[in-house]
Amino acid sequence: MNPSARRKLGRVDLDVTAFAFGTAPIGNIFKRISEEESEAMFRTAWDAGVRYFDTAPMYGHGLSEQRTGHSLRWKNRDEFVLSSKVGRVLKPARRSDIDFAPWVDGAPFAMHFDYSYDGTMRAFEDSLQRMGLERMDICFIHDIDVFSRGAEQPAVFKQAMDGCWKALEKLRSEGVVKAIGVGVNEWEVCHEALKQRDFDCFLLAGRYTLLEQDALDAFLPLCEKRGAAVVVGGGFNSGILATGARPGAKYNYAPAPESVMRRVADIEKVCARYEVPLPAVALQFVVAHPAIPSFIAGTRTVEQLEQNLAWFNHAIPPDFWAELKRLGLLREDAPVPAQ
Repeated sequence: MNPSARRKLGRVDLDVTAFAFGTAPIGNIFKRISEEESEAMFRTAWDAGVRYFDTAPMYGHGLSEQRTGHSLRWKNRDEFVLSSKVGRVLKPARRSDIDFAPWVDGAPFAMHFDYSYDGTMRAFEDSLQRMGLERMDICFIHDIDVFSRGAEQPAVFKQAMDGCWKALEKLRSEGVVKAIGVGVNEWEVCHEALKQRDFDCFLLAGRYTLLEQDALDAFLPLCEKRGAAVVVGGGFNSGILATGARPGAKYNYAPAPESVMRRVADIEKVCARYEVPLPAVALQFVVAHPAIPSFIAGTRTVEQLEQNLAWFNHAIPPDFWAELKRLGLLREDAPVPAQ
């Protein structure tokens, strides 16, 4: 698939590129990335035709938004789509007083969860100030899932469906943003949010991949019915679909269990017969679903970015997908690129 292919974001008057640039790594997650490497990745993505960029206040305590704005500030604003998130307010603080983990050398701001109406409005305005841009096109409510909030999740979810929702719906109704949604790690949370409120789109980290298709049962059909779009990150399940079933392979941020290792090894055998890279299959599978217009990839280096772009554009024979289904390695009802 062409990474620069334009695809409609559900019912919204926005076109996003099939491949999007995710900016969590340039927030210095786990280790530092230089300003030069960050700018080089933006240039590489832009030159490849990528025109959808996603960021968040969380990424590097504002550093990712700063770098995103710096790299895009002098581009024609009508040529690209930009998303960021609300749910956290950043306040200036001494670096020595900030717990940056898992970020390294972040911006000097302490993060505070705030899903209130006023907190959402402040977070939205602060993001525009950090980026130095006049607008964002899409705004997601960030991290209201069990993965991020644990036992607090039910209360946090209710707060967000009241406070954040009211603020974002007001911004959308006034034309300040074109689309509003929820960005989380669990499709079940997206599903519940869509049942309760009129969201346009969702950012789902993993949970619809070569290894996980439970979202086909209820969530993705509801998205199609309502015209809501889903953009997916984490298409490699945090590692194993990029590395293959190798010793130490990660699945959802932990060592891959034996059952997952066996399944991936079986998929790899089919990849070998058809001479296609496993990561290319993982990336292209995600955006074959009609409700999923874009895949968000975060990379640490220009070389990683170029490799992802190449995988995204790698030719895969239609018979390959049929073989995965025949062997029970992919759900029969899962849309594939050949369709």
